[in-house]
Amino acid sequence: MSSVSTVSSVLFLVTLTCFPELILPTLFLWNYPRRPRWTRGSRAPSRFTATRNSTHASWSLNTAVMKVSRPSVPVAPCHLAFLALPVTGKPTADLAQAPLLVMAYPYVFRAQAPPVRPEDRNVKDPMPPVPQQAREQWPAGGGSRSSPRPHGTGTGTAGWFGGLGSGERVASAYDLVETMHYLYVRVVKARGLPKSGSPYVEVRVGSHRGATRPSEKEVETSSPEWNQVFAFSKDRVHAATVEVLVVADKGGGCVVGSVAFDVAEAPVRVPPDSPLAPQWYRLGNANGGGEVMLSVWVGTQADEAFAEACHGGDGGPSARSKVYVTPKLWYLRIRVLEAQDVVPAHGVKGPPHPTQVFAKVQVGGVALRTRPCSATRIPMTWNEELVLAVAEPFDEPAVLIVEARAHPAGKDEIVGRVVLPLAIFEKRLDHRRPVPSQWFSLEPLGRSALTPDHAAMFAAGRVHLRACLEGGYHVTDEPVMYASDTRPTARQLWAPAVGVLEVGVLGAQDLPPATNAYCVAKYGHKWVRTRTVLDSCGSPRWNEQYTWEVYDPCTVLTIAVFDNNCHLPGGSTGNNVIREQRMGKVRIRLSTLETDRVHADACPLLALHPSGSGLRRNGELRLAVRLSLASVAHLYAQPLLPMAHYLQPFTVAQLDALRRQAMALVAARLGRAEPPLGREVVEYVLDADAHAWSIRRSKAHILRATALLSAAARTARWLADVCRWKRPVTTVLAHVLLVTLTCFPDLILPTAFLYLALTGLCNYRRRPRGPAHMDARLSCAETIHSDELDEELDTFPTSRPGAVVRVRYDRLRSVAGRVQAVVGDVATQGERVRALLAWRDPRATALFTGFCLLAAVGSYVTPPRVAALVGGLYLLRHPRFRSSMPSAAGNFFKRLPSKADTML
Repeated sequence: MSSVSTVSSVLFLVTLTCFPELILPTLFLWNYPRRPRWTRGSRAPSRFTATRNSTHASWSLNTAVMKVSRPSVPVAPCHLAFLALPVTGKPTADLAQAPLLVMAYPYVFRAQAPPVRPEDRNVKDPMPPVPQQAREQWPAGGGSRSSPRPHGTGTGTAGWFGGLGSGERVASAYDLVETMHYLYVRVVKARGLPKSGSPYVEVRVGSHRGATRPSEKEVETSSPEWNQVFAFSKDRVHAATVEVLVVADKGGGCVVGSVAFDVAEAPVRVPPDSPLAPQWYRLGNANGGGEVMLSVWVGTQADEAFAEACHGGDGGPSARSKVYVTPKLWYLRIRVLEAQDVVPAHGVKGPPHPTQVFAKVQVGGVALRTRPCSATRIPMTWNEELVLAVAEPFDEPAVLIVEARAHPAGKDEIVGRVVLPLAIFEKRLDHRRPVPSQWFSLEPLGRSALTPDHAAMFAAGRVHLRACLEGGYHVTDEPVMYASDTRPTARQLWAPAVGVLEVGVLGAQDLPPATNAYCVAKYGHKWVRTRTVLDSCGSPRWNEQYTWEVYDPCTVLTIAVFDNNCHLPGGSTGNNVIREQRMGKVRIRLSTLETDRVHADACPLLALHPSGSGLRRNGELRLAVRLSLASVAHLYAQPLLPMAHYLQPFTVAQLDALRRQAMALVAARLGRAEPPLGREVVEYVLDADAHAWSIRRSKAHILRATALLSAAARTARWLADVCRWKRPVTTVLAHVLLVTLTCFPDLILPTAFLYLALTGLCNYRRRPRGPAHMDARLSCAETIHSDELDEELDTFPTSRPGAVVRVRYDRLRSVAGRVQAVVGDVATQGERVRALLAWRDPRATALFTGFCLLAAVGSYVTPPRVAALVGGLYLLRHPRFRSSMPSAAGNFFKRLPSKADTML
């Protein structure tokens, strides 16, 4: 043993002898630094490479398979101590001379052989060459039919895409999904064609066909332009040639000419290479000559032409993948102060009943009204604030209407109005800065609706307003518990991004056979829609990857699957419009993901349906999610929402109304895109009915609260058993603990914090390995009654017949919805307490565990009397020393996850 080790051992022995109370904590914490960093089947956070001169191989740790030179030999997962292999592939007996020592848990790594060195080129290849096929169905890597075999592979050629046939992954941006190969054909334009009708181009690859749109130029032309790309999947195409035909007219015209290409000779393009330049090709068998400009190449879904390409039989533009952006939302705050010269003060005989005047602000289809003010009051003063949600660009102005009601049960008559373009209002970023008020003249309207006696009473007048567009608030278009973004409206107030979220939508399985499925994912301001896969037999494969910037890890990613029927050809006929059918939804809270780890999982798709048993299991959605984060420990002590929400808060009723307004704006704007996102799609992703009354949800919240209270009940029963001496050993230990803590009160707080810290460390091994799924049992969806489901899926207000039933039914649902929300909040808070030590959010649990350790040490060295005095003084401090912002502990607690993420 070395001298350094001996000295260290002596110091360690002396320390434990002087401080014997550190023996147990040291034993408990001994194995924590050697905890497993990776889980079974997960990808390593980084790659490690170690080399030793020229006699040993260069090793790269990765996932999937351990490959040792040629031939590729899969190594079964087993418990090994260390592993070291030289270039020859034989085990090294002397571990002291091993170039790399790999501690092997029951995980599988892949060791890649190094590149060929000049001194190794004379080594005889032990593998016999594979005979070249007479005709390749797809081109080899680099477009060469006789490409040399890469070192370390077991095939004679590089395969379709540089060795993809052997399972190797090509380095590209699409590293979370499977590589899918496509044959791309870009048709640009033609020249020298006969002027007959509107020519178009038809691309044929075996039994798959694709046709261009009509020419962008005039109908009768010899030089039409199309500028269109076609993509044909390798999995469906097995033809050897691709044929491009120019047809004179879509109404059954003759073929002007054609040109054919050998698929095996098509060049391979790997991004970020520049796009392949199109060329002119002379049409064979052309009547009168003619040429067409096009290009043919082989690529993957990482090609920039993939999104705009027409896939063979994909159903048109409405079935292609698209990215949408949520419109920029603002809060329009209008304070109606007063009005003048609306009703003359004297000189006119008054009406038999006092006239009530009120102001109404309308933006689009949303209108808010102030409380009534008596017309005899001069000036008429309201001093009431109205808040609405608006979206950029401001297409619709705000209209302020002053209305009067001469009788209590009379009709509201318009006195005057003023049109206020939203662009004239100031965009306020600091809520503490006052907004100047303005006077606006009213336009006289509605004079013909008044009686002659009352017509002389009203003048146009003017109104006094204070209005602005609030940029310091976050406009919520989704429930806060499922929020994917908490940034304020004004970009100047945004904090820098703290990470990147990458999501790979691999595919689905066990869907209904006739489903034309597509996915919609929403996080932050970005919506993505995958392409619609037709005729997939219930197992569509998308293999599309998307990226989002992360500004707060305590947010939720939502992915929903739909059946695309209404936008496909034949989906709607006449007045019979088919709505998008919901297949299921997945929520992933980012704070539950481990950093730089690929979470690949199959998430069940559950949906409620009014017919049948109510709950439908529509298969599984396969996802691969990776979260890359910087240090975000400081974010857990910051408020969840911007500062303005706490210094000038809205009421609960206002927030609910503003959320519905924002949701309607988002649905309207995304419905105007091409292809459009239907209103039912947006409402389903944004959880429009999250606060609606549901007996099923109420039962689920009650069961969640009962599960939390059951832990307290078990503790009370345990204490009762201890007092009753049902377990004598436990009772004796309890007496010893009581006497110890009574004699040494300084150990009470350290023991409590140390117990919490050790509980968190012990639960680390039982922590969740991935994001939670939708839980049908927790949601009480497995035993839902048909009548309860009909009530949940009913509209609000109800569509049931009977005026009395409608009023009572709506009142009951409104009151019960509030009770349901309260019960759900109670359950959420309790589950957050449990999540402190459950490693549901690994960063939050690590912070709390570390705090408990520090608190244990601090409370040990601090006398309890001093701690009690400081705590009491802090709780009783003067209001001047208090802040209206929430405390760091409260902000940390609100960011913890709960089981609300897994509820339907």
